[in-house]
Amino acid sequence: MAVVRDLRVLLRFQGFRRLLAVRLLSQGADGVYQVALAAYVVFSPEKQTSATAVASAMAVLLLPYSLVGPFAGVLLDRWRRRQVLLYGSLLRALLASATALLILSPAPDWLFYVSALCVTAVNRFVLSGLSAALPRVVDAERLVLANSLSPTAGTLAATAGGGVAFVVRLVVADSDAAVVLVGAGLYLCAAVASLSMARELLGPDRNLVRERIGAALSGTARDLAAGVRHLAQPSRREAAWALAAMALMRFCYGALLVMLLMLCRYALTSTTDDGLALLGLALGASGAGFFAAAVVTPWAAGRLGPGRWIVVCAGAAAVLEPALGLPFATAPLLVAAFVLGLTTQGAKISTDTIVQSCVEDGFRGRIFSVYDVLFNVAFVGAAAVAALMLPPDGRSVPLVITVAVIYASVAVAMARFGRQ
Repeated sequence: MAVVRDLRVLLRFQGFRRLLAVRLLSQGADGVYQVALAAYVVFSPEKQTSATAVASAMAVLLLPYSLVGPFAGVLLDRWRRRQVLLYGSLLRALLASATALLILSPAPDWLFYVSALCVTAVNRFVLSGLSAALPRVVDAERLVLANSLSPTAGTLAATAGGGVAFVVRLVVADSDAAVVLVGAGLYLCAAVASLSMARELLGPDRNLVRERIGAALSGTARDLAAGVRHLAQPSRREAAWALAAMALMRFCYGALLVMLLMLCRYALTSTTDDGLALLGLALGASGAGFFAAAVVTPWAAGRLGPGRWIVVCAGAAAVLEPALGLPFATAPLLVAAFVLGLTTQGAKISTDTIVQSCVEDGFRGRIFSVYDVLFNVAFVGAAAVAALMLPPDGRSVPLVITVAVIYASVAVAMARFGRQ
């Protein structure tokens, strides 16, 4: 296979191999930790889970990525990136261990969330550092290839880590603290793996002249504002519409995910272990939909155009989501998870394409930072809205209908824009 051949070429670079090992261990630990957090918040037998608790957990997982992300690069151009990977992994191992202790103790929930928030905030620096360091370990000719394969490998590692967490929780020990400690152990392994690289290998170069950090941070904020103004220009309307459509579809996906969590916990299963297993199946079905979108979208968007493919994805979701969701039964919900994974990811791939083609090269980085903020804030906002609408068992006809109306509105709006 071409992917395997390309990976073999990259693995000839010793620095890339070592950096990839840090990424796989780090993102594998992220997968373990995130599943442990979800299991503790939603599926702990001693906790009476609410949609508000689920929304709080999503905010803890996603908001640091949105708020810290645009500014992480400023600091990564001033700190040794190898040291960021080392100390960031050690700090996450320590914080994850603290999270495990908080799970075992009668500590207040807010202290648990603060601990988890700190772990995910440090994650943003580590992931940005891994990406920023890539040009230092491969040559320019293979940089695009490395940028394609390395994050993909990290995503697979995070998925595998989530699988490990499910196995540990269901088979080895019915303890969320034990799962968190597995994640802490993997963070520690990532720190050890980073020591295999020389301190200066990953940069940045110390001889480069840089402005003061305060000026750099304020400059980053100004650059983001300039990116928004660039997006507001009439010639960028297609990109702006696509971003708005994607944010609304991400909102819908987030609201339905909260509903799914509550249904798995209360309405569709009789025990927490059964609920956790069902959630694993549903997330697997959604992941299969994401993979199917990666296969289908290039062909579909090539024939219809990215904008029309977004219309098809939103329209299909508007029709199928209530048809599959309103019975509130296991089999239709698993099919719905696949469909929504396919339509959401298909729309995202199309949005990425539109933004890349409509936005000037000098603004693309800033626009994608804005995109990242929109993407995650919409997800957290959806969780908050779902928390207000959902009953304790998760069965909410108004939420299903509301989401269908939003999907339909996106399809109609994008279709009208396409005709204009």
